[in-house]
Amino acid sequence: MATQRREASPQRAVVGDGWATENYSPAQTVEMSGFSLDTLRYYERIGLIEPVQRAAGGHRRYSDDDIGWLDMLRCLRGTGMPIAQMQTFAELVRDGDGTLAERLALLEEHDANVEAEMARLIELRRKVREKIAYYRSHLADEPTECLRD
Repeated sequence: MATQRREASPQRAVVGDGWATENYSPAQTVEMSGFSLDTLRYYERIGLIEPVQRAAGGHRRYSDDDIGWLDMLRCLRGTGMPIAQMQTFAELVRDGDGTLAERLALLEEHDANVEAEMARLIELRRKVREKIAYYRSHLADEPTECLRD
């Protein structure tokens, strides 16, 4: 008899101020964040993610805040921010509101880098499209051959 895999629903936990927050298993967090389990562990090990809460059995339980932070990390990584710069950003966030100006400067620098990379890619795409147009015009001038079985 085959066992059926069942997706566990998030559990609610009461935090210090009395508000309930969702807690997610590593598998749910992988699905929600798009990061692999190995990446989540690596990010925790290098300090991009603060130590994750643990359930009574020692299993990791990710919070809504963790999921939101992972979304920010996905954005930064997806736009090409190096891990070392992401670590700096994470440290600044942990250091509190006194680092807002530094965080802003870091993100503005990153945004400028993203803009420059986009401009570079647009130029490269223009060259690719020129070659596509060349091949299409070349093929349009020649008769196509029929293939026989």
